[in-house]
Amino acid sequence: MPVITNDAIVFGLLMASLAFVFYTSSLKNSFWSKFYKIFPPLLMCYLIPSLMSTFNLISADHSNLYTMAKNYLLPASLILMTISVDMKGIVNLGSKSIIMFLSGTVGIILGGPLAILIVSVISPETFNGVGFQEAWRGLATLAGSWIGGGANQAAMLEIYQYDQSLYSGIVAVDIIVANIWMAILLMGIGKTKQIDKWLKADVSAIEELKEKMTAFQKKVSKEPTLKDLMIVLGVAFGIVGLSHLLAQLLSGYISSIVEDPSTSVLSSKFFWLVLLATTIGVILSFTKARDLEGYGASKFGSVCIYILVATIGMKMDVTKTMDNPGLLAVGGVWMAIHVIIMIITAKIIKAPFFFLAVGSKANVGGAASAPVIASAFHPSLAPVGVLLAVLGYALGTYGAMFCAYLMMLASQ
Repeated sequence: MPVITNDAIVFGLLMASLAFVFYTSSLKNSFWSKFYKIFPPLLMCYLIPSLMSTFNLISADHSNLYTMAKNYLLPASLILMTISVDMKGIVNLGSKSIIMFLSGTVGIILGGPLAILIVSVISPETFNGVGFQEAWRGLATLAGSWIGGGANQAAMLEIYQYDQSLYSGIVAVDIIVANIWMAILLMGIGKTKQIDKWLKADVSAIEELKEKMTAFQKKVSKEPTLKDLMIVLGVAFGIVGLSHLLAQLLSGYISSIVEDPSTSVLSSKFFWLVLLATTIGVILSFTKARDLEGYGASKFGSVCIYILVATIGMKMDVTKTMDNPGLLAVGGVWMAIHVIIMIITAKIIKAPFFFLAVGSKANVGGAASAPVIASAFHPSLAPVGVLLAVLGYALGTYGAMFCAYLMMLASQ
């Protein structure tokens, strides 16, 4: 049990840590300036809660804050950030974003069996399981998570019937490896220019979109009154409520007509929640609702994103990294292969680091992480992460099943 289990106190600690990071990162003295050049503010918003979890002060296992942030604040942030989006500008980003996303998917599909072949040489006992305890069955659920998301992961668990008494070890690998990679990406964002120079990337389309969004924000910016702020929040959370209602109806209907709902992404309420919130936000971006940006819509969206980041940080406990060293090694090698393939692809097509980072997290992190990474580059780029994450949901089950077949062959 952690020291603090009361979510009101935990939420207070998370908000205080976010305030501390934003305050100190605004200071101009030499210590904090040098500190945040090494550890970007967004990384610290994630790292401080993870340290609290590591020292057992708080724990995601005894808190509902991540569920709250995922179900309420994430869709709200998607709506607030897409209301002002320049869809034409996103289209003009070109095909490199899709190519990088798909290279990430290929990296996961090929990385699983290759990781098994490599680790089996060093630690053959990791793959001693028989029947439903075979490691590849558990790793199939990891493939579902890393290509799509939680719904795809549940589908793989149902399809391959991995022994659920061992499943917590797979979940630990998922959280540890994916969050370490996210931390590395967040550190890399502070060195975007150097990385883009090394990749010889053309970032003109991204810079043009950012400049257009900044110009639009200045054009419509006004001093918001209490009425304006209430309208912004009312629109955001009103649509969140509508999205939950429609997602519940759609997922319930599909669950009633498919043979096994747990294996269908379309029966996942969270899938529909993300899709509907994003779609409604994009539709509103073609209406007068776009002017809500003048009252700080995207800033409210960023607040929601940062709270989500803090709750994600709670899920990371560095002391658990060696609970299952064999499977952890598989996860680490697997992720390394995914990253290497993405770097090679980015180098060949001269894709910006933004596309590498967001394409990777759209696979590995899904809708909960891709917009976080995208908005770290610029709030106007968050919808790119969302759209790619939705594509990941669509491909997740099929890609994971193919990966599972390859891992079964590699385990023989």
